[in-house]
Amino acid sequence: MGESNSSVDEDLLLKEFFAEVSEVERDNEVIRILSCFKLNPFEFLKLPFDSSPEDVKKQYRKLSLMVHPDKCKHPQAKEAFGVLAKAQQQLLDQQERDYVLSQVTSAKEELRAKRKKQLKKDTASKLKSLVDEGKSEQEYEQSEEFQQELKLKVRELLTEQEWRRRKMAMRISEEEGRLKKDEEEQKEMWKRKREHEEQWEGTRENRVSSWRDFMKSGKKTKKGELRPPKLKTEDPNKSYVQRPVKRG
Repeated sequence: MGESNSSVDEDLLLKEFFAEVSEVERDNEVIRILSCFKLNPFEFLKLPFDSSPEDVKKQYRKLSLMVHPDKCKHPQAKEAFGVLAKAQQQLLDQQERDYVLSQVTSAKEELRAKRKKQLKKDTASKLKSLVDEGKSEQEYEQSEEFQQELKLKVRELLTEQEWRRRKMAMRISEEEGRLKKDEEEQKEMWKRKREHEEQWEGTRENRVSSWRDFMKSGKKTKKGELRPPKLKTEDPNKSYVQRPVKRG
């Protein structure tokens, strides 16, 4: 009886042990996903650049089960799960996939040019590459060394492209802001002009009335006002000035 209980306890401990190991693996996977280079969806899914869409789907199913919030207790499991979903979406979208692969192609071309330049400079390496015919350029590009260099070069190119994209977006935003400001200033100017015209039109009757009153007052003298004396008109037939005569 005692041995039976001991066996049950051992089985329970073993299950708990495997459960803990599994949980640790899940947590490590969450940490790995969230530590990946953000601009390369292949890295999130731990896939080589020549993976097919079917490979993407299969790998996503495998990794998403590991970090699913219902199965993984890590506090950032939900975030990691969302990152994997986005990576799969990017690689199944033909346009986004082609963009990443275009950067991979550019990275390969740069690395090939660099290797060719190094071989020209280093005679010993050049001779070694000719002697070691079993290791062709194609085999070299499949090596771990080349794949690591390629991974880093792709990161570099994707970072440069993203920086250019953000700068362009910032310039577009600034230009849109400037145009919007100019448009608002133009609207405000026309608004003030309309208000001025409306005010001017609103006082038209008063101006016309004041002008009529002014014209009337200029033609008729108001009662009680003094008029200036009228000057006597000289007789044009008289060629002399008539002087007043003193009397008495």
